[in-house]
Amino acid sequence: MPRLASTNHKRHRSSMETYRPRRSVLYIPASSDKALAKIAQLACDAIIIDLEDAVAPADKIAAREKLAGIFAGHSERRCEMIVRINAISGEWGADDLLAAASCEPDGILLPKVDTPRDLLEAGDVLDDNFAPHSVKLWAMIETPKALLNIGAIAELGRDPASRLNCFVAGTNDLVKETGILATPDRRYLVPWLMQMVLAARAGGIDMLDGVSNDFRDLDAFAHECAEAAAMGFDGKSLIHPAQIEAANRAFVPSTEAVAEARSVKEAFALAENAGKGVIALNGRMVERLHLAQAEKLLAKAAAIGS
Repeated sequence: MPRLASTNHKRHRSSMETYRPRRSVLYIPASSDKALAKIAQLACDAIIIDLEDAVAPADKIAAREKLAGIFAGHSERRCEMIVRINAISGEWGADDLLAAASCEPDGILLPKVDTPRDLLEAGDVLDDNFAPHSVKLWAMIETPKALLNIGAIAELGRDPASRLNCFVAGTNDLVKETGILATPDRRYLVPWLMQMVLAARAGGIDMLDGVSNDFRDLDAFAHECAEAAAMGFDGKSLIHPAQIEAANRAFVPSTEAVAEARSVKEAFALAENAGKGVIALNGRMVERLHLAQAEKLLAKAAAIGS
């Protein structure tokens, strides 16, 4: 693991960070000039500049060397910009991490995360190279070992020093590594997907669903998005711009949900409810935890203008 300097500086994160929606998160190959040229016109919430799966081995170094120019050309970011690097244990990953950090993206997506140590070591490299704490770490959950360790990995999200900010389901790799049958309804994947959502919520981080490979079947994609939203995912990772609209639509809070969240917030704001942990609202008991959920939903709705 490369390190240019060692430092004991402390890291801090505001407890009131601005909510950033991640309904639609599109992979763009760092090697594709045609795809990169369209970034400014895309309506997705985030973009992942991909150095890993979408880039052929012969093009890995050239793709990495393009990162600085990509970010220089988008100094005014309309959406979050993330870099997915190659596995740090492999041939290209360590240099990818340093190159990505120097561009100060919104996040760096680590593939093949198996244990908390994978994230902690990457975070140490960022710290030792003075990457600002605005550079977060995202983790691909795509191996059996990651699923076995997912609780401990997610717990890092409770520690601002870890930089962990988001999980991304690597469904294609999970199918490949486990040998399960990849059915259209994802019936054999669903238990693991729900486990990911549960862990992400315990760690206080976002959780993105995996990609849908058939970008031409938009009806099936919209159905998959609706199911992912019902399972509690914050958004979906995409492989084609044609999928953006359906993802954005699926992960928008409903009008009814926004109205209910607003009523919860207003009820707790009443003077007679000051300091109360539980109140009665419209014939049901509402706790402070529901207030926290309501505030998050309202922040999401405000961020996306719904």
